Amino acid sequence: MNVGILGATGAVGQKFVTLLENHPWFNVTHLAASSRSAGKTYKEAANWIAAESMPESIANQIVKETVPGFDCDFVFSGLDSSVAGEAEEAFARAGYPVISNAKNYRMHPQVPLLIPEVNPSHTALIKEQSWGSDGYIVTNPNCSTVGLVCALKPLYDAFGIEAVQVVTMQALSGAGYPGVSSLDITGNVVPFIKGEEDKLVEEPLKLLGAYEAGAIEEASFPVSAQCNRVAVLDGHLECVSIKFGTRVSPDDVKEALRTYESPLAKMGLPSAPAQFIEVFEDERYPQPRRHVGLGNGMTVSVGRIRPCEILDIKCIVLSHNTVRGAAGGAILNAELLVKQGFLQSKTTENLIAAT
Repeated sequence: MNVGILGATGAVGQKFVTLLENHPWFNVTHLAASSRSAGKTYKEAANWIAAESMPESIANQIVKETVPGFDCDFVFSGLDSSVAGEAEEAFARAGYPVISNAKNYRMHPQVPLLIPEVNPSHTALIKEQSWGSDGYIVTNPNCSTVGLVCALKPLYDAFGIEAVQVVTMQALSGAGYPGVSSLDITGNVVPFIKGEEDKLVEEPLKLLGAYEAGAIEEASFPVSAQCNRVAVLDGHLECVSIKFGTRVSPDDVKEALRTYESPLAKMGLPSAPAQFIEVFEDERYPQPRRHVGLGNGMTVSVGRIRPCEILDIKCIVLSHNTVRGAAGGAILNAELLVKQGFLQSKTTENLIAAT
């Protein structure tokens, strides 16, 4: 399938470019950014910050303005929230499926907020959207929400959850580029990330809700969140305490996490990790530098599972914020939509027949 990337020159856009190189299903044919970049080659327009080299297949593509008119099957959006709302709606109204990383439509009642291993049935909301065309919008959650909810899902299903308290230590890459000033973060911790705590309070309830008759009946437990920026490049580490609806031991939690059966297990999606959740017994783990790359950045790690003196159980959760929590998660969303029949083209039909 031919795909476009909106916001292609930014940090998330660059991660899309990197992860989509040699993707077996998706071919990047259109790059879009602001009017400042339009008309330039990608290598001229993008201040390339990725550790990997810029793909040669992309470097000489001409960047276009972020307006509909692309000859592609769908678009990924890595746009900043300040411009994403209007642009994504314009593409949806023009008939494009929009797979978004931005926050603007996450809590819209007809827009799926999607983690494929957690709530694949929520894509049914697409049928409730009406943009005056066949276009639609699907979003992935905030990067800090993703790791938390991936860890909570098996426990919510097994035991029920009555309350969650989470303290995050969030990587610098989550702030984009240029991000946090070196004078603010070197030898320091910044105990405030604008808007982040609200997302951690709201988004898990939609993700863990049930799809019924064209709407999501949200989960109803409270979440208390405190978010901090720390001097780590990649990987959001979260200290999580959980109150359950029944008596639960640490061994019960480990068993539920280890035996959770991902609904993607037999779908053959290229970006789905072989192991959705890695459970550590070593009390020193997980650590961002050692474990953030598990499953090509798509595995969520959980460790230090132990009794909580105030709630029931506490643990540490680690996820890769720019892969699982951003571009990689959006790509996995698109792969699920292909399998579910929401993304279709001649190429897609051949892929499904072949697999």
